[in-house]
Amino acid sequence: MHFLLVYEVGPEYLERRAEFRNEHLALAWEAHTRGELLLGGALAEPVDTALLLFQGDSPAAAERFAAADPYVLHGLVRHWRVRPWITVAGAQAATPAHPGP
Repeated sequence: MHFLLVYEVGPEYLERRAEFRNEHLALAWEAHTRGELLLGGALAEPVDTALLLFQGDSPAAAERFAAADPYVLHGLVRHWRVRPWITVAGAQAATPAHPGP
């Protein structure tokens, strides 16, 4: 199953993220190496949201990530939430659905 970790970032995010970026990226690549994090990044124009796509049997990996993320711990993320994402199309879809006859 897939889970989206949704970050709502504050107005100071762009100015402050460099201070914590290496630690944040190390955490992200470690999660990727464990097979938990598939993709992550910030939305542009405006940069007010970031999305991280996790896979697993539960939202636990995404929740652990947010709890340890320096962006969250140092207030760059104003709010975060984890949402199950029912993926149906694409090579990595968790529940592939194809059109019928």
